[in-house]
Amino acid sequence: MPPAPDPDPRPADLHLTFPASPAVVRDALARMMATAPLLGLSDTRRGTAELVLAEVLNNIAEHAYADHAGLITVTLRAGSRGIACLVVDLGAPMPGGVLPDRGLPARAGLALADLPEGGFGWHLIRSLTRDLAYRRIAGANRLSFLLPCEGEIP
Repeated sequence: MPPAPDPDPRPADLHLTFPASPAVVRDALARMMATAPLLGLSDTRRGTAELVLAEVLNNIAEHAYADHAGLITVTLRAGSRGIACLVVDLGAPMPGGVLPDRGLPARAGLALADLPEGGFGWHLIRSLTRDLAYRRIAGANRLSFLLPCEGEIP
């Protein structure tokens, strides 16, 4: 069963549903980057969008669907403030039902080779987006955020 549809009545510039596997996520991300509304962004904003979406989608594939296969639905809408993004999946909920803490993982005094592998993604997502919100509704994870316009870079 695909994730719940987006209740926003405005037409989406892009609406994709795809399996949450690393290879398919890569292909879906490449398709998103080559299609409106992301295609029309400056190189800098496209790079930011790609980084944020890659972090979000890979987190879902790795954590939400760690124990089973599932689908991810991405809806993108261009607006006056930037690109509104909604990512929906039916995987496991966020721990505690909330987004991870906004801080960076503890790293004081660590050599580069000893830095932890995880924990930086959510800091990047929070730093590069606006209006980040997570809700669990009827068994679906719904992550929404805004990729701001050029003049609105966080």
